[in-house]
Amino acid sequence: MRKILILLLFLHQLNFLAQNKKQYTDNSNGWYMYFGSHKLSGKWGIHLEAQLRRNEIITKPQQLLLRTGINYHFNKKLFATVGYCYVITYPYGEFPSKTVFPENRIWEQIQLKNQIGKLELVNRFRLEQRFVNSPIAKDSGFVNGPAVYTDRFRLLNRFSIPLKGKEILDKSFYISFYDEVFINFGHNLAKNIFDQNRAYIALGYKIPKVGRIEIGYLNQLIFKSDGIKVENNHTLQIGLSSTIDLYKKKD
Repeated sequence: MRKILILLLFLHQLNFLAQNKKQYTDNSNGWYMYFGSHKLSGKWGIHLEAQLRRNEIITKPQQLLLRTGINYHFNKKLFATVGYCYVITYPYGEFPSKTVFPENRIWEQIQLKNQIGKLELVNRFRLEQRFVNSPIAKDSGFVNGPAVYTDRFRLLNRFSIPLKGKEILDKSFYISFYDEVFINFGHNLAKNIFDQNRAYIALGYKIPKVGRIEIGYLNQLIFKSDGIKVENNHTLQIGLSSTIDLYKKKD
């Protein structure tokens, strides 16, 4: 029993030391976003997305993200998407990258939407195949290295509640909140499997014939690939989600 207690104490001390090796920082960011989910027919549609991400709310660049894809709607509740995404990341904050670097992604997802009483529930499962040109040292500076392939899984659970009535209708306000977890897997894993977590709350408004607009707060917790640095990003989000159909519906 004594040996077990000593072992547990030793393991606790190792965990304490490991935790204290981590370096933490806080950033204030602003993300300004457009999401488009536009039907081209009864079953097929296109996903269009652009995100301008800024550090210090607006003054400095953080990331530019452009994403597109093809949607297939199984029914009113369930659809799947396959697409491509381009991201460019800039040096920002206390843990900046050595230089600007790009990333190319292929992505697939399934999204399910349900209504449970007043609660609108969205579950999204996304896979990403990432090709990241991380900076490498060369001569007296840093350049983009060769693309390194990694896999990532993302799980999002989102809840929305109307402020009045039983469901979110045109010209109505609502509250949304979600949590999304990012997990790395497969080849070329860095020193952390857990990549990041996003927790979000926002006020939304449903615009007739257009879609929805939301203004909210996102807490983004990022675990850097070195296993030591951790970013806690406080992020203002302003997003427009458009669902305008691009085809004529039959009567």
